[in-house]
Amino acid sequence: MHPASPVEKIEVVPATPEQQPVLAKLLELYVQGFSEFHQVEPGEDGQFDYPGLPLYWSESTHHPFLINVEGKLAGFAFVIQGSRFSADQGVWDMAEFFVLHEYRRRGIGTRAAHKVLWRFSGRWEVRVMEANVSALHFWQHAVSAFTGEEVHSTRFERMGETWCLFSFES
Repeated sequence: MHPASPVEKIEVVPATPEQQPVLAKLLELYVQGFSEFHQVEPGEDGQFDYPGLPLYWSESTHHPFLINVEGKLAGFAFVIQGSRFSADQGVWDMAEFFVLHEYRRRGIGTRAAHKVLWRFSGRWEVRVMEANVSALHFWQHAVSAFTGEEVHSTRFERMGETWCLFSFES
């Protein structure tokens, strides 16, 4: 893979309700990838379900984004206001983040993540399953590059899984 050109146009745009089917298809790839680290099974229709998807257009605390590179669909980001780790409702939570394989390892994901982080100032939390080593490395790099200092995660257990939590300010 070649690195992303600094002039390569990366956009993070709010997803509209009409784009929910597009996000549902991307979520299939995203959730399928988790089957390597986490017990997920498709429904009887063969698809992985993401029951919270409609909330991104009905709840004011939920923000769906599509990531485009040179006008082509490259991934998505879901942001929720309110910690999923503590009771702090002022925290911004990177609920889900996904970049298609063909756009990875080129700096595109980092630049897209930074564009999302700049949209919401304040405290942030990003949770990553410890078993998902590539995502853990990605977020360690992305958050450290964003804050300008080395950032370390806090480990915690939830429902038999070990997670790493990055907490920082935007």
